Order: sequence, then structure tokens, then C-alpha cells
Amino acid sequence: MASSNRIQDLISSMGAASGNDMSRASSPGGEWRDLNGANGVGEGKQSRHRPRTFPYFRYLPYDVEDEAERQRNLEEILKHLHFAVEAGDLAPGAVHWTRELRSWLGLKFDPTRDTRVKLVRLYYELSLAPGIDPSTAERFASMFMVLTKRKHYLRPGRDLILDWRPLYKELKVFVLPSESGMVHTTNVKRNIRTLTKLCTFAQLYFDPREIPAMFKEILPYFSTSFAEGAYVTVGLLNLLMPTTPAPEEEFKLQPQHYLPTMFHLWSLMNRSKTFDIYLLDILSRLARDSLTSKHIPFSEHGIFTKDQSTLIFTAVLRLLEIPVGQATSPYSVIVDLSAGLALLLDRDQKKHPIAHHIARWIVMSLSPACLDKPDSILANLEALIQAVETFFHPSNNGSWTKTLAQLVYYLADFFIMRWNREKSGEMEVPEDRKLNDELRRRFVLCLREVIFMGIYAKSGTAMNFSLSTLQSLAYLEPSLILPGALQRIYPSMQGLVEVHRTTSSLRSLQILSRVMVREKGFRCHITTMLGLALPGIDANDLEKTLHTLSYIQSISYNIPFQDMTKGQDEVGGSSLAMQWITSEVDRMEREGTNVELDYQNSLSDEDEAMILRSSTASFSEFLISFFGRVFTLLENLPDASRVRSGSPEENVVNTLPATFTPLLASLSPDLYDMALNRIADFVGKRVIHQARDAMAFICNAVCKIDPMKALKRLIPVLVQNIRTEIDDNGAASTRNTGSDVLPRDRGLVWNVSMLSMCVVHVGDAVLAHKHELFNIALYMQGKCKGIPTVHISNFIHHLLLNLTVTYTVDYSIYEPETVARGLQVEDWGKNPKPDELNIKWHIPNKEEIEFAVEIFQSQTESALQHLTLLTDQTNGVKRDGIGKEWSDEVSRNLVLIRLLLSGVSVLFDPKALSKNLHEPKPTVNGDVEMTGLNGHRDYDEVDEDDNTALGISEEEDEVKPTFQYPTGYSLNEEDPLYRAVHDLRDRAGELLHRVHMFLTQHQEDDVACFNSLYTAYRSWFVDVGIERSAHVLDRVTRLLTADIHPYKVTGLRKEYPRPLLLRRANVYHLQRLRHNAAPRPKSDLDAKLLLDIAESSVSLYTEIRRNAQSAGESAVKVIIGARPLVIPTLLHALEAAVKSNDFPRIKGAMYSLLFGSLAKTIGRDWRFAPSLIKSFIAVSTVDKPSVQKLATGATFQVMDYGRPLERMIILDQDIVKAISPPDLDEAKISNKKDKIKKKRTKIEAKKADLASELVDLARQSHWKKASRTAAIVINLGLRFDTIASKNMVDLVTKGTIDSHPGLRGLYSGALVALFTLVEMRATSKHTYENYLLEKQDVTGKIDVATKQGDPNWTAEFLQTFTQPDAEYYVDHDHPGWLVWDKTMPAYSSNPKKGHEYDEVENGIRSQIGDILDRAWFSTFFGYLKQEPRDAGADRFRMASAMMLVYTFGLVLDGKTAATFEDIKEEAKNVYEDGTDKHQHRATAEILGALLTSTVELDVERRSMVWDYTFPIVQKVFADGLTPENSSYWTTFLHLVLQGKDPRRSWPIVDWLASFRLDMSSNAAFKESSKIQLLQQCVVDAGWHFQLEKPILQNFLSHLDHPYKGVREAIGQTLGSIYRTRYHESYKDIDTLFEVQKLTSSVGDRPYKPSDAFVATIREVFGRLEQWRQERTPGQQTPSSYTSGSKTVLLWLDSTLSSQECTQLLQFFPEVFMEQLLHMMDVKEDPELQALAYHVFRHLPNIPHQAGEDYEFIAGLIRIGKTSAYWHQRLRVLINMQVIYFRRLFLISRPEQQALFDCVSAMLEDSQLEVRLGASTTLSGMIRCSPAALRTSVVQEIKDKFAKMLQMCPLPKRPGSGTPTPEHNKIVLKRHAAVLGLGALIQAFPYASPPPAWLPEVLATLAVKAAADPGMVGKSVKTILSDFKKTRQDTWHVDVKIFSSDQLEDLEGVLWKSYFA
Repeated sequence: MASSNRIQDLISSMGAASGNDMSRASSPGGEWRDLNGANGVGEGKQSRHRPRTFPYFRYLPYDVEDEAERQRNLEEILKHLHFAVEAGDLAPGAVHWTRELRSWLGLKFDPTRDTRVKLVRLYYELSLAPGIDPSTAERFASMFMVLTKRKHYLRPGRDLILDWRPLYKELKVFVLPSESGMVHTTNVKRNIRTLTKLCTFAQLYFDPREIPAMFKEILPYFSTSFAEGAYVTVGLLNLLMPTTPAPEEEFKLQPQHYLPTMFHLWSLMNRSKTFDIYLLDILSRLARDSLTSKHIPFSEHGIFTKDQSTLIFTAVLRLLEIPVGQATSPYSVIVDLSAGLALLLDRDQKKHPIAHHIARWIVMSLSPACLDKPDSILANLEALIQAVETFFHPSNNGSWTKTLAQLVYYLADFFIMRWNREKSGEMEVPEDRKLNDELRRRFVLCLREVIFMGIYAKSGTAMNFSLSTLQSLAYLEPSLILPGALQRIYPSMQGLVEVHRTTSSLRSLQILSRVMVREKGFRCHITTMLGLALPGIDANDLEKTLHTLSYIQSISYNIPFQDMTKGQDEVGGSSLAMQWITSEVDRMEREGTNVELDYQNSLSDEDEAMILRSSTASFSEFLISFFGRVFTLLENLPDASRVRSGSPEENVVNTLPATFTPLLASLSPDLYDMALNRIADFVGKRVIHQARDAMAFICNAVCKIDPMKALKRLIPVLVQNIRTEIDDNGAASTRNTGSDVLPRDRGLVWNVSMLSMCVVHVGDAVLAHKHELFNIALYMQGKCKGIPTVHISNFIHHLLLNLTVTYTVDYSIYEPETVARGLQVEDWGKNPKPDELNIKWHIPNKEEIEFAVEIFQSQTESALQHLTLLTDQTNGVKRDGIGKEWSDEVSRNLVLIRLLLSGVSVLFDPKALSKNLHEPKPTVNGDVEMTGLNGHRDYDEVDEDDNTALGISEEEDEVKPTFQYPTGYSLNEEDPLYRAVHDLRDRAGELLHRVHMFLTQHQEDDVACFNSLYTAYRSWFVDVGIERSAHVLDRVTRLLTADIHPYKVTGLRKEYPRPLLLRRANVYHLQRLRHNAAPRPKSDLDAKLLLDIAESSVSLYTEIRRNAQSAGESAVKVIIGARPLVIPTLLHALEAAVKSNDFPRIKGAMYSLLFGSLAKTIGRDWRFAPSLIKSFIAVSTVDKPSVQKLATGATFQVMDYGRPLERMIILDQDIVKAISPPDLDEAKISNKKDKIKKKRTKIEAKKADLASELVDLARQSHWKKASRTAAIVINLGLRFDTIASKNMVDLVTKGTIDSHPGLRGLYSGALVALFTLVEMRATSKHTYENYLLEKQDVTGKIDVATKQGDPNWTAEFLQTFTQPDAEYYVDHDHPGWLVWDKTMPAYSSNPKKGHEYDEVENGIRSQIGDILDRAWFSTFFGYLKQEPRDAGADRFRMASAMMLVYTFGLVLDGKTAATFEDIKEEAKNVYEDGTDKHQHRATAEILGALLTSTVELDVERRSMVWDYTFPIVQKVFADGLTPENSSYWTTFLHLVLQGKDPRRSWPIVDWLASFRLDMSSNAAFKESSKIQLLQQCVVDAGWHFQLEKPILQNFLSHLDHPYKGVREAIGQTLGSIYRTRYHESYKDIDTLFEVQKLTSSVGDRPYKPSDAFVATIREVFGRLEQWRQERTPGQQTPSSYTSGSKTVLLWLDSTLSSQECTQLLQFFPEVFMEQLLHMMDVKEDPELQALAYHVFRHLPNIPHQAGEDYEFIAGLIRIGKTSAYWHQRLRVLINMQVIYFRRLFLISRPEQQALFDCVSAMLEDSQLEVRLGASTTLSGMIRCSPAALRTSVVQEIKDKFAKMLQMCPLPKRPGSGTPTPEHNKIVLKRHAAVLGLGALIQAFPYASPPPAWLPEVLATLAVKAAADPGMVGKSVKTILSDFKKTRQDTWHVDVKIFSSDQLEDLEGVLWKSYFA
């Protein structure tokens, strides 16, 4: 089912790039015009907003059901669905009817819109309803997605609005766990992926009027103090926020009202890639959906403002992650690490790549307004592409290649989609926003250059994307793309360039063929191209062969191969075309890549038609050489070693028929005759064994096109050859071993293969050769032995298929009447409309059916007769080990039977098979089965005995018979042929059973026979109505999908060549057949055969087992009630095998029961489950690795059986009622409800019994067995109502201190689960309903009113955190960080009452408490202290801490045998002297758990615990920390503080905050470890930590601490403290929106440093400067300067690589840069240098807002021009280039200019390194500038430096002696000029041909400076040789732009003559 669904999706996914999961991100939700609203048809009654493109029903060759019947069936489905949902029968009931509904929709039937709305609502409700088993909910969710898959089914808002809250509630459990109170461990949660997918589909239907409510609900969680909150908020908005246009009158819903706030949130999380992706996703969806809305203002920036659009472009540039110079990444990994749970909200990056969002945003914001504005979206797109242009070049590949290729692909794809949909009116875009021709032209020109580079990419993916883009661009603007393409393709096809270019060219030709064929002028090149492509068919290069064949195939689908010169005297053969082509190719060579071929205007229509006609004269030559090449290829194919290996040879063999069918179909009759003769000669005279399959396919192709002609030519030859081979050469006269065909038999096999492919899918033409075929079949069956017999049976199989199946027999690319009137030039590339086809079908006629039955009868009879003789004891063939004859004969006949059965599968009628044709058979209960209407058995008649109540009464588990639809069945029940066929099938079945009996008794090791037997069994079961065993539907659909792919154009529907449309009709017929082949009731014979299979599934022989298992899997799927029939057999086998330790049988039984479709059935059927579970546990002691591997694989499956059944499902009754039928039978529903309840109670009782049995088992068994048992019993025994049995509580609690570590882990996990269940029951007030609805009553939770209106409220609120006493604790970090709400959640500081437990819960608690005595704790603590088994486990283990939290809770409640005093003593014993790290780990775990367990207690008990623990902790923190134990204590601190109010742990927080540096101490580790603990404390408390002032003061005054560890800790802690000081605290959401909106369109700039902070930074850097002056240069020992600098650098590094980096912006130019450069100059301290360099490189990556970069750039320029140190001048160059690139869209013109001036001035620097650096930087900056700027800069620089060279001629060197200063000055100037000109040349490394000004520059360098001595001459030579080196590939093109003089000048320098 899944596969056919997938196909459905592919075929109907008009435009979406992939099947089901594509977000319908494709087109804006334009409101559909009401196509027939006007005809008085009611709105909701109509089924679609857009009629189907393809009339599926009209094209079938038989009468189909009418619309009324389809709707009746739908009503029936809905009736049952409603019944199942009401009765609570979700699985299997509702699931089954969902499957039916899916199948109904899959047949292209449409429900009315009202019905669809009801269904969508129902499935949305079902997929989110509390209480439904998650796996069932997944089924419903997927149905919801099917129903809303296409946008045009339902219009958002008008037809359907969904509520976002249920979905939000589900997501919240995952990403805001602290909000939902408790974590549910026992309730299996849904799959988060399904939820995010649901969002993708449902988001469209959320009401835009709900946006304010969403913001109110979600935004308050935003906080960067605990950054996960920020990610979660934006992740949720991305998934839930509707972007459809809201009503005009509500200004609060218009995008510009909330966009400033979105941008503000974006600027709060700088340097985060995740944030960039989320926001681009939201904004691009917004752009798409607002495009069609008239009332949203739209400008050249789309719906955005200029500031917003430049910011988005800057983010795009960041996201492409293009490497610039030596820059580090613009993102900081550290920021994204804090996303935490928000990662769950990510969309699947494979399906929604980032390039997709970018392209969507750009294309959906384009409009004609972009054309003439300088900063428009289009101008910026051009700038973006030009900036990254060089990264498309094949030589320049890296991590960015794929993203860039995807980006241009999606750009073109979205553009085409928008273009087509605007043209067809499907997207109603206001006139002034519609794309126009000018815009289209600019768009194509913008992408053209990069695509011509991209198609030669080295990576396959990038090349595929680029080729698809090329196709899209050619579709948009053929005249801009085709000339350039041809200009590149001709040379590579003529073999002038490298091979890889040829491959790319062939592929480009293939995708361009469709456009070329239709374009005037360009189509005249087609025949020449075909000729040039032929050499590509080459046995030495199979990949090239594939591409060549695909090219020929795509041409054949589009043009007729017909000589159009006949009868046209003025066109003399092909000479005219030849001359024209030659002149065109010359012209292309002359004009180079920018050639313009304007055929529209330069060629008259008549001339063009003449040239085209003349070009068709060479088709016959083409064909002759094509056949020549193909036959040579076939003769040279290597031997195919394995079948289906995916090797290139195999691909070629598969591609040949795909090319031949369309090619032969498009030939004119005379050419076809020629082809037929060539093929017939080859087949008749040659035998090339390895080319057998390929040649057979070709024969099939030639016969399909014109069956009469071809069969007449081929059959006599083949039949004659076969007789000759058998009679004269003795072929197949004896059997042979092995699987290879003997040389003597090859001729026979060759001829038989050809014959069998000639007679399939050719229709009734075979009747003319009826007798020959019948006789040769008998003759061969009688004479042959060995391997050839399989081929012979196959021939009969094919013949039967051909006679009985309905299929299309029409392959022409034109309709019959078009062919009749004679094809004209105009018919090239014409596609028919999908709804105007006339299809020729083959429908079996009487004579064919009779002939088929005759063959079937004669062959089956003879096979039955043979087998009966062979399995009779008395026959003469030896059956001993040597004589394989017998075995061969048996297999041969079994294969024949299998192929005969599947050959006539279409004639079998499922009704007849289950009726057995005679009389109604009594069922098991002895009365005749009542079958209601439609074969649905009524619900009331299931007899209630114990057994069925437990299991699944047969009709429930299995599928109720489905609705049948007409498929053109060719027999009727009265027909004698009908009887004959079915009788034979039954006899064959009986015989198979007998063979099975015989083989198992006498030949149980005869693997070969068993294999053929089970494949025959499989066919016997599944091939009914359609040949299922061959997967016909899947195969045909896959091939069709592959062939359609090149013709898909986004936004157009089914614009395919005619043959593909015909195949679509054929696939639809197969889909109907497949639908009818639903499971059928079982007959006695079925039962017999099923049991045979079950018996062999546990055979001793692996091969036999495997075959039987796979046959069994297929069989149980088609027979109703098969599963409960075979399970007992397999179970007994398993039990017996375990007892006797029979490994093979254990494996067989386990595999069959647990790894196939039986596993689910057993889980639902508690007649079988208990014994399976017991046997499964018994298997765990079997000592064989392969068995254990199987068992491990199945453990989860078995554990699942124990899950509680659905007890209560909470649904919205109105939604369910909406689909209720008019004649609702309430009594029936309640009857069914009771039945289900009864069954549930019985099953739960069974589970409880089994659980108690297993508990006893676990107690006494070996640990291996016990661990399996424990895993299963935990699921079985925990229940909400009873919690757990006494016995189980006992087992688990004692098991937690078991001596085996594995068991301990399992049991302590179970104990935690027990405790959580108790807690959960108590918080849900002991009712299951509250638990499902998550209505919880958390101890001490209160809502505190906030004083929103009071301006000092935030300050007061924070002030409370500086005092230990509080009336309530604020545990959550988010309230008030971004905005205040009216109330905030808090917890009472002295809760009077804890949980209220009822007696069940108390019973469990006291039972556990009794076991927890001092000895228990002592043992448990002892295990904690053990050394862990592997180093990875040596850390603070949260699991043990959580376990202890619960047990200590009991201790403190006084419920346990052990007292608090006992615990104290035991803990003391654990710590002992604290010398060993394991003592520390255990103590940290115990104390952490103790402190955590007090959270919900009253003050007295809390103080008691703190009084005990704090002194211990304080002592450890003060003196006990060592490098190996500090990590345990850090985690301990994290556990105690995380997510809690710091005042809860006041003693620790206060003590840590009182830490001051002790400068006299030399115990560096002591100091640094305390600072690290303090930092942990600050990070965990976030902005609630308010004791920072004295700490900061202390740290800042000791920045120059002598010890490295302490400095690092100080730096990090300073960063953390300042990071958590920031908060926004707006009084409410509306204020937030208003403030942002008033500030600017991109919101308010966050992180403005406070005055105090500014003063601090200036003071610190002042002090550093002072220390710098004090340090003596060259001092080797550390000084205050070096130490202080390192501390400050660490602090800066930590700040700059986190989200609040913009806080420091204002200090960059004045304060930081020069200091950092000075630090880099301290050679004596490499560590300091490296750190300073690292921080320095952060600077340009920090996002400045527009206009903020002025000072920074000025600072860079100042240092570059004036700094006294050359190192510093060199280093600022790095940052110049980076900031220039990162801010390409934000930087102002004057600043750009200033940077260019500065860099070109630095070319004249006195220091050589700086000059070289400046040259590189300059070329980089030119390279990434937008074209307009680039041109002006190039011109300016070129003139400046050329002039400089001229003005400073090289003076004569004064004799010997040193050069004078003047001389040096001139040399320097010359070098500057050379480097400047060199920078220009290097800025265009890949432009081919190079820009027009370039040759002159090169020549100037060569003539003027190449001869200079020293540095200057060397630079020139380097520049020239690099230029030549990067152009090896394209030199033949590039050389043309140089004049001969220039080339001579260059050669003088570059190409050394060897004769000099």
C-alpha cells in the first residue's frame, strides 16, 4: 500500500519536488476562483476547486461505475468509520476504514468539499486526541496529511479553519517540559517528527486572527539568559504561526505590525545559524502568502522595507557560508549549542533545505517595481550572485557547492512556478505585481553565467541541480540560453575538449531537447546533434553510452523521424542543412561565448522550414549508423556476472528498451521497415549470449510498434532456429550442474528468449501464428531438460499474459488523424492536451481467451501428470543422492506450474476461489455464514466464547472485504472456460500439497525442490486478479515516474509527450486491478497450504526456512483469517525447539513470529501472547550468538505487548457527529462498546496473571533470563489504576540492590517509573481523565500577580533575589525577561501540605518504605562507590541521583524503615576520608539527591536537611576539590540549582558569591575550581543572580593574576556575569510591539551597553595600556601586561562568540583594535599572540546594524594608513576584506570607496609583505563587488596603475654600490603598479572569455615590467603564469580575445623557447 501511495503522490504532486512530505511551500495561497459556483451548484457540494487535468475514467476501455456509486461507497466507509470511532474500536476498526478511505481516494475519486472538511477535522482531532495509542495516532496523522496534501483541495479560511492549540499543547510537552509540571515517563509519548510534519500541513489552516493570541502565549518564554527559551519560542512560531493574509481592517494583524518585533528577536540572538534558518523560513512563507493580498503594501522590496530586505540579504550571505580570505565562520558554534530541546522543532533539512527558503523569499518578493530601483530585491539578487560567482566554478568546490547549486535551482524553479501560475490565473496576483517579460529576462541573465559553470561541476548532486536549472532557464528564455549552450556544446561534441565536458554536454542536450525542438532556428540543429552524439555509444565508456541513449530517447519523444524532403523538389536532400549548420558553427567559433543567435528576426519562416526539411533527409543515415553502433555495443558487452547488481552494463541493458520504444514509434513506415530488417537479420544469424536480454527487449520494442509486420518477419525464423538447435545440435538434451548456460544450449536459449519477448504486449496479432506457437511449446516441453526449460516455461507465461491481460497498445507520438493527414514541420515538439487523447487498448477477445485456456489446460495437465508420477513411490527415476535427475524434473514442473498460474492470474475470480463454486460451505460453527450487504458481515453475530473474546474474532483482525470496481473482467460465471480454469487451479493446489508431503517425508534436504515449491505456493496465493508476485504495478509506475521526470515543469500540469500520457492511463487500469485484489476469505485448501508453509518455516535448512517464510508473509496478507490459523503451529514449534535446544528451529520460529506481520497480530491476541512471551524469555538462555542476536532485535517488540490498552479517549463529540450517517443505530454502538470493554478487561486480567507469573520467574532465574524478564514485566505490570502488584513492588525494590550491575540498572529504572507513576496519580487527583488532559495540581504552585504598570517593578523583582527570605520562589527563568504577563507562576516557600495520596498510592509507598531499611541504603551506597566498569561511565550519574531523590522523599516523609539519622551515618561511611575520587562521586550523588528531594517540603524539614548537608559541601568546596573530582561537584551544583530559584539554595549561592581572590595563595587549582563553581552558579541562576557587584569589583582589580588556570576562570566568569545582566522586561506584549514599531522597521537595537559598563571597559583598557608602557620590550618573564591581557582576551572571546556580542561594538574602533594589534606583537608570549589574533578575527563577523560600521571601517583605514608597525598594517587587511564581504548589502557607497582607496594606497607600502597582502585583498574585494561598482573600480585602478608604470620608467642602476633612495622609491612604485594590475587580473580567475580590458593589461605588464630585475620582474612572471594556469581548460576560447601582437608579447615572457 505504501508504495502505491508514494506513487500516487509522485504522480499527483504537480510541482512539489517530492512526494508526500513536501510542505506545500510551493505557491501562495491564491484564492481559487469559483469555477462552477455560478452554475447554481452549492459551494460545498463541488469536489475540487480545479478540475482534474487527466480524465482517468473516460480513458478506460470498459464501462466504469458512476459517480453516485462512488459516493455511496464513500458513505458506507464513513458510516463504518463513525461506528468504529464511536464504539472506541480504533485499531483495528477505525484504522481499517482509514485504509479503505485512503484506497478510495487513491483511485482518483473525490469527496465533496463539505465531506473533505469534515474528514480533515476528524483526522486532526484523532491524531491529537489524548489517550490514543501513539502508533494508531500516527496512522490518523498520515491520513490528515493525505487529505490536506494539495493546497487547492481546501482554501484556508474560506473552507476550513483549524485550531492551533491542541497541536501546541502536544509540542509543549516536548520543548517546555518544566511548564507541564511532571515529566511523563510511563506514558509513551508521540513521535515529535510526526507532530512537526502535522504542523507543516495544518499551519496553512490556522486562523491569522489568532496571531496575537499566539504571540501572547509563546513570546513570554523568550529569554537569552537561558537561551533554550529563545530557540523554543522562535521554533514554535515557525511551526505554528499562520502567514495567510489577515482581514484588511485589523491593522494589528498586518505583517508590518509584528515584523519589527521579529527582527528585534532576531538581533537578540546574534551569530546563530539556527535562528537565521528559522527566521528565513517564517519570512519567506510570509512573502509567499502575502504576494496575492491586495491590501498589504508592496514595493520593490516585496512586503518588506528597505532595511528589512538588506538585513535578510546579509543573513543569506552568512548562510551560504562562503569562505572569505582568512575569516572564521560568521556563526558561533557555542551559541547554537544552547538550543537544547529546540532542536526537536527543526524541519527536516533534507526536505526543506535552507536554499529553498532563500529562493522562496526572493522570488515571492519580485515585481516589476524592482526593475528600475537601485536597491530592489532584483538588484540585490544580482549583486548576491555576482559576489559568489567564482564559487560556482568547478575548480573551486567545497562545502558551499551543494548549497549554491540548490539555491539557483530553487530560484529558477520558484520563478517558473510563479510565472506559469500567474499566466494560468491559478495564482491571483494584483496586476502591478505580476512578473513581466523584462523581469524574466533580467532574472535569466542574472543566473546564466553561473549555470554555465555549474553544469561542469565535479560533484554529481551539484551537476544535477545545475542541469535542472539550465532546463528551467531555457524554458523561460530560450533565446538567451540556447546560443551559449550550443556554443559550448559543439566543440565538446566534436571531441575538441576533455571527456568530462562531453558528458555534461550530452546531459545538457538531453534536458534542452524539449525546448530546442520547439524553438525556431534552433530545431534545425537537432539532426546534426544526433549525429554528433552517436560516437557516445561506446562499449568502453558505459556512462557516456547511457547519456547518449537518454538523449536519443528524449528527441524521439518529441519529433517524428521522417524524411520531409520527399515530394518537395526545391529542397535537394540534406546539402542545404549541411551548409547552414557549417556557417552557424563557424559563427559561434568567431563570436565566442556571448554569441547572439536571433533566429526569430534574422531567419524568415519559409527559409527556416526549408532548412529543417532538408535536415530531415539525413535520418536514414543516422539510423543505419545508430544500429551499427548499438550492435557493436551489444557484441562487446561483458558477461553479466550477477543479476541486479546495479552495474553500468546492467543500466545500459535497461536503458536500451527505453530508448528503442519511442525511437521505433517515431519512425516513418519506410524507416521502420529498414529497422525491422536490421533487427531480424541480427537476431536470426547471431547468438551473443551476454546480450541476450538486451536484444530480447529490442525485439519486444520492434514487435510492439507494428505487431502484424514484425511477427510475420520474426516468428517463422525463430521457430525454425529452435527446431534446428534441438534436432541438429542436441541442445538441452541432458541436465547440467551449476547455474550457467552450457555453450551448446546458448543458441536455443537465445532463440527462445527472443521468441518469448516477441509475443508479450503485442495484442491479438499472435493469433495468426496460433498453431506454430502451440506446437513449438509442446515440442520443447517434450524434448528439453536442464536450464533452458525455465526459459521455455517463461515463453508460455509471456504468451498467456499477452492473451489475457488488458493493456494499451499505442506508442505513437501523434494522434491517428494527425498521422493520417501527413506530418508537417509544425508538428515538431507538439504535445496533445491530456484530455483529447484516443487510446488504443488491447482487450482480450473470445478467440484469445479460448487459445489461452487451451494452452493453460494442456500445459497444466501435463505438469500435473508428471509430478504425480514423480512423487509416486514406484517410478523409475533414481532418488538417491547422486541422481539429480529426479530433483531437476520436480523443480522444472513446479516452475512451470508457477508460471502458468501467474500467466492467467487475470482470469481467476476471487469470489470463485473462496466459494469453491459448489455449495455454501458450513463454517466452523456449523451454520452457514451470513454475509451482509457488500460482503460485510454484520457486527452482532460473533459468538462469545472465552477464546474469541481474548483474541481477535477473525473478522476483526483482518480486512473486511473491500468495494470492488469494474476492471473489464473477461469471463462470466456461466462460461465453461470459467469452470475449467478454476478447477485446474484447485487441482494444482491439491497437487502442491501432495508434493509438500512427499518432500518432507522423503527428501527433506532437497533445497532446490523446496525453493521452487514455495515460489509456486506464493504464486498460487497471491496471483489472483493481477500478477502480484511480479509487482507489476510498482514496476510500471516506477518506470513511468522516471520517464516523466524530465518533462515536469512546476506550475504546468501533465505537459507530457503522448506515449507517456497513454502509459498513465495504463497505470490507472492496473491501480484498479490492484485495488480489487483485496484479501479474500479462506477456503479449506488455503488452510491446508498455509499450514504446509508454517511447517517449513521452521525447517532445519536455512534456505528452505527463508523461502517458506517469505512465501508465508505474502500468503497471510491475501487470505482473511490466515494469521490466527498459522500462529499456534509456529508457537508449538518454538516451545518444542526451546525444550530440545534445537537452534535452527528456534531461529525459524522466532523469525516467523516476531519479524513479520504476525508480530502485531500476536500482540493483539492474548490467546497466544502469554505463551510467546514465556518462550521468548526461555530463549534468552540459549547459548548461540545468532539466536541471541535475533532475540535482542525482538525485545522491544515483545516489551510492547505489555503496554496497557487504550482505556479512555477524549474526543470532541461534535467533530465525530459530523460524519454520522442518518440511520444511526445507537444500540449497536453501545453493544460493540461493551464487547470491546469486556475484551479489554479480559486481556488486562491475562496480562496481570502473566505479570505475576513472570515476577516469580525473575526471582529465581539466571541473570540473563532475569534481565529479559525484568524488561518485559515492567511494561506488563505498571498500570494507572492499581499501580503495581505487591509482588512486583517487592521484586523491583529489592532488585535495585541486586548484585548484578545490569539487573540493578533495569530495576532501579523500574523503581523510578513506579515512583513517577505514584506522583503522577497524586498530582492528577487520582483520575485517569485528569492525567490524560494534563490537569495537574502541583504542590505549592501559585500564580503571583505582577505589577505590570509600575515602572520600578522589574527592579523590585530583581532586588528580592539579593535576600535569603522570600514568600514565594520563582523557579522559571522566563517570566518578565522579555515581557511581563499579568501573573507569573511561582511556588510557595513554605508549602503546608504535600501531595495528597489515596490508599492505593499510600499502600505502595509504605510497602516500598518497609523494604528501604538501613541495610538497603548501605548496600546501595556501596554500589555507588564502586569503580565504574568503563571510563565513559565515570561521571556524576543523574540516574542514580533521580532514584535517590524519590527514596529520600520517602525517608523524609517518615515512611521508611531507615531514618534520616541512618542516612547521615551511611553517607559518612561513603565519604570516609575523601581521598578517592569514587568516594566524591558517590557523595555528590547522595547529597545532590538529598537537597533535590527537599524542594517540595516545608521549611522545618528543609532546614534540617540543609543544616546537615551544607557543612559537608562547604568543606569539600573549600578544601577537597581536585582536578579529578571537580566535575562531579560541578554537576552536583547544576543539579541543585538548575531551573530553580537561587534562594532555594541560598547557603551555597551566598557562600560561593562571597568568594574573593586570595592573591597570596599559590594553590592555583583551589582558586580556579571555586571560580568555576561560581560561574556554574551564575549560569544556572541566569539573570536572577543579583550578587555580582562585589565579585566583579574583585575580579576586575586582579586581572593580572599570575596563574593561568585562575585567569581562564576569571575571564569566562566575567563573560557569564555580563551575559546574564541583560533583560528587556517590557510591561506587556502590546508595549513591546509598539516600541519596536516606533523605533524602526527592524526594531530596537538590543544590548546597548550601560554607562557603568562603558566606564569599566575604558578603565580596563586604560590599565592595560599603562601596563604595556611599564613592560620592558623583549621581557621574557610574564608581566602584568601579558597576564592581564590574557584574562581580558578570554573574557572578550567568551562575549564575542555568544549572542550578546553586539554589546561591545562601540569599543571596536577606538578601544579594542589597537590594543589587540599591540598584543599580537608580543613575540615573547606565543599564547598571547594566538589569543589576540583569534579575538581580532572575531571583529568583522559581529553583525553591526546599518550605519553602525562607519567608525569601525574608519578605524581599520586609520591603522592601515598610519600605523608605525607593518605587522599591524598587514593584519587589518584581513578584517577589511571580511567586513567588506559580510556587509556587502549594508555598507554605504562612500565607505566602500574609502576601503578601496585605502587598500590600493597600501599597495605602495614600504614593506613587501603588506604590498602582497594588499594585492590579494584588493582582488578579493573586486571579485565580490556587484557588477556596476566592479566596472568603475576596475577602470579607475587600471588607469591609475598603468599611468604609474608609465610615469616611473626604470632608471639605470648606478654601477656597483648600493642603490640610491630615489632608485628604491621608483622600484617600489613600479612594484605597486604591477601588483595593482595583477590584482585586477586575479580578480577574474575563471571568467571565460576574460573581460575585454584584460589582454591590454597583460600586454602592458609583459612589455613594460617583465624585464625588471628582482621583485618586480618576479611578480610579473608569477601573475602571467597563474593566469595561464587557471585557463588550461578554456584556453581554446580565451585565446581568441588577444590580438596577435599581444600574444607575441606574452609569449616572450611566458613560453620559454627551448632553442634560446
